[in-house]
Amino acid sequence: MSPDFKELGLKALALSCLTLALCLPAAPSGAFGPASVSELASQLSPAVVNIGTSRSVGDLGEPFPDLPEGSPLDELFRDRNPNSDGDGDGALGEARSLGSGFVVDQTGLIVTNNHVIDGADEILVFTTSGTRYRARVVGTDEKTDLAVLSITPSAPLPFVSFGDSDTAEIGDWVMAIGNPFGLGGSVSLGIVSARNRNINTGPYDNFIQTDAAINQGNSGGPLFDMDGKVVGINTAIISRTGGALGIGFAVPANLAAPIVRQLVEYGEARRGWLGVGIQEVTQDIAINLGLSGPEGAMIVEVTEGGPSLGVLKVGDIVRVFDGRPVAEMHDLPRLVSLTEIGKTVDLVVLRDGVDMTLAVTLGQLDEGRIDIGTAAPEPVPPADEAESVDPPGLEDLVGFKADTLTEQLRDEYGVDGDPEAAVIISSVRPGSDAEDKGISPGLLIAEVNQRRVDTVEDVIHLVDLAREEGRPSVLFKLTNVDGDVRFVAVHLG
Repeated sequence: MSPDFKELGLKALALSCLTLALCLPAAPSGAFGPASVSELASQLSPAVVNIGTSRSVGDLGEPFPDLPEGSPLDELFRDRNPNSDGDGDGALGEARSLGSGFVVDQTGLIVTNNHVIDGADEILVFTTSGTRYRARVVGTDEKTDLAVLSITPSAPLPFVSFGDSDTAEIGDWVMAIGNPFGLGGSVSLGIVSARNRNINTGPYDNFIQTDAAINQGNSGGPLFDMDGKVVGINTAIISRTGGALGIGFAVPANLAAPIVRQLVEYGEARRGWLGVGIQEVTQDIAINLGLSGPEGAMIVEVTEGGPSLGVLKVGDIVRVFDGRPVAEMHDLPRLVSLTEIGKTVDLVVLRDGVDMTLAVTLGQLDEGRIDIGTAAPEPVPPADEAESVDPPGLEDLVGFKADTLTEQLRDEYGVDGDPEAAVIISSVRPGSDAEDKGISPGLLIAEVNQRRVDTVEDVIHLVDLAREEGRPSVLFKLTNVDGDVRFVAVHLG
């Protein structure tokens, strides 16, 4: 290539690179993470504390873990550690654990997880300055895994504040500060991976999921946004080894903050009570009722003497509670629990295909009461099922046989008293959609497509009608021998 052509080629290449650079969109600010969080971390860390607890046990069962020499809790555990060279005798029968917490008031109020201090005989709090305090429990709430402690400092303590966790979007940067493995203050950075996670730890699960490294000992520590506000309380991890795998969960601030206020004021959580039992609205139920998709919470029980008696009905679907949408079943108990006791709230419910607004004045939840259910317990069918007359076409259409409830069937399935339903399922075809949905012999049919049935003929008629109307499924209201209710949508065969 001649020098002229070589020079021309280089100029063309430079021009094309410049053009490409001009055409490519600029990376958004912070697209690859904040340049540094050192200033924010140093500002927030003094409000994060290490928590050590001890409790008496019959037998530790496992060897005591070695703590890093010089860690803030090394002195606390040295005399009790069988692996140490201290003068202690190991104190077999006394277990100790480590956790984190954060100060929310300069007078010494500290928030942590309930499981960090549950059953502790002694609770010690260590600040970043190395000061050790003996703590007392102000209040705990097992259902949200929250606890508030109190210490008596000689001077005002640095503290942090709750933020608005509803503003934490997927992809936002967050920072976890805690005490992993007893190492003392440790900072990790990550993003919000998901919101509204239900990991089946309790009735109010609504976790923020993050990939910020959360390890053993981080429990009870704060999850901060980039404004330095607490948007979550680090609570759980998914791990086969006990170490961080990038799947951590934090109680959102908007769930935690009201509970913390109640624990400080009353020493316990005081939740609103709607007085209903609920179940999930499945895709099949949604289609059957003409909804665009699964949403809301379906009422399967209205408690006698409860606040909803005479207002809500079994079969209602609660779609909006006090102005907030009920996207799925678990939203309702959480929204109710965070609402002021005695407040009158508006509920938008779907009843008989029509949305209506109803007002209910909330009561106070008895913590021993179970106010949420997924489905009635399945009855165990007897070894020898009774002979039954096969209603023409019913088994082919919905996968089960039914009989009018007789005295013989009452005795066989243990049906006592005067049940709401008078039609009983006597057998279920193996491999049918009905079997897949958990329908079994001994369940009573109270309604078909929200219409009461008293005889097998009523059931056959309404199932045939659904087929003629071109419905893809039939909605059954079923009860067991204990009177528990659930709704099941069965595909039409």
